[in-house]
Amino acid sequence: MNIVDRRLNPKGRSHTNRQRFIRMVRENIKEAVVRSIKERALGDVDTKEVVNIPRKRIQEPRFHHSNQGGNREHVHPGNKEFVAGDQLPKPEGGGGGGRSKEGSPDGEGEDDFRFTLTRDEYLDILFDELELPDLVKTYLKETVAYQTTRAGFTASGSPRNINLVRTMRHSLARRISLHRPTLDEMSVVLTGIAELEAKDPRSEAEEKKLAELRIVQNQLERRMKRIAFIDPVDLRFNRYEPTPKPNARAVMFCLMDVSGSMSEYMKDLAKRFFLLLHLFLSRKYDHVDVVFIRHTSEAKEVDEETFFRSAETGGTVVSSALAEMKRIIEERYPTDAWNIYAAQASDGDNYPSDSETCTRILRDELLPLCQYYAYIEVVDEREAGMFRSEGNASLLWRDYKTVADVTLNFVMKRVFSKSDIFPVFHQLFAKNQKVA
Repeated sequence: MNIVDRRLNPKGRSHTNRQRFIRMVRENIKEAVVRSIKERALGDVDTKEVVNIPRKRIQEPRFHHSNQGGNREHVHPGNKEFVAGDQLPKPEGGGGGGRSKEGSPDGEGEDDFRFTLTRDEYLDILFDELELPDLVKTYLKETVAYQTTRAGFTASGSPRNINLVRTMRHSLARRISLHRPTLDEMSVVLTGIAELEAKDPRSEAEEKKLAELRIVQNQLERRMKRIAFIDPVDLRFNRYEPTPKPNARAVMFCLMDVSGSMSEYMKDLAKRFFLLLHLFLSRKYDHVDVVFIRHTSEAKEVDEETFFRSAETGGTVVSSALAEMKRIIEERYPTDAWNIYAAQASDGDNYPSDSETCTRILRDELLPLCQYYAYIEVVDEREAGMFRSEGNASLLWRDYKTVADVTLNFVMKRVFSKSDIFPVFHQLFAKNQKVA
């Protein structure tokens, strides 16, 4: 008997098995993800990813029939060519359906296991060990903070949250609909009874009238007792719901040199670093502003598209970008309300007369305002051997080094090739990094 399950496959039905598989091969997937970021365009990082995993790393030991020796009998439906007793030659290379170490003569074979990661799974693994350091001046947990906000009314709640206006409105509507006697109606009856009781002697008609009023009084009192002035069904309470709020506001300044000394290869390295940084910020934190500043001999704030794609050339005055950053901070990002971070990319080329100005602005004006400032110097891969030593460092690197030696919230790294982007980024934004 064959049983066919025709039930609809609900969304997320295999989620548990998928997560178990990811945990089992997590190290292999992480290796594949790190390799992929070196090979693919970083502009496409924010998508799903297909990773290749060697089958030998995910296969479990199991018993199976040997490909050599033995007699087997198989029934193949639809066979019209062979009959019982016919001998069939074994395929070369160990069998038709099994995996062979030798390549097939027609070029076909079995590839490594291909596993498609969703966008969230890919980015979670990519940023598993990354975190923007010290987002707030004291301490910031990555969990979302909540604040209580008004969310209408409810029929149950704490007495301190009772809404008197809503409660009395429902009480009045209920009393009117059930015809509960009002205080004015009761007052009229009591006044009539008091006037008649004050008369002495009373006539027979007055005695009869007094008896009727007392009956009405009893009826009104019983009705008032049955229909409460405020019933539990009338109660209304203010309702509150926790809503997420940003723990802190932060702004990230991205400064990039686009002068003539920056070759296309060096600009590409800088662009890749900022692409990864921008993706990291938008993935990790929902409430971070990003300000893009590009400079030659002059600096200006631009949008993201212009920052990454616009072509521009000219001389180099690095201090212009630092001054522009200082101006924007003063105009839009007061330090008592914003946590300020910056990342600067340059080839280190600068006018000698401008180096002292850069050091002064950075040390005296910007770093006191910033929680963290990262400087990456992009170097042409052909000159990597020459500039890896401190003795052959650029003028800007040597000037910045004097600041980094005495300041804890300023770090410097060099990038020589595309493969250095991710390791350098990891070092600059490593989890639990200590910043003063």
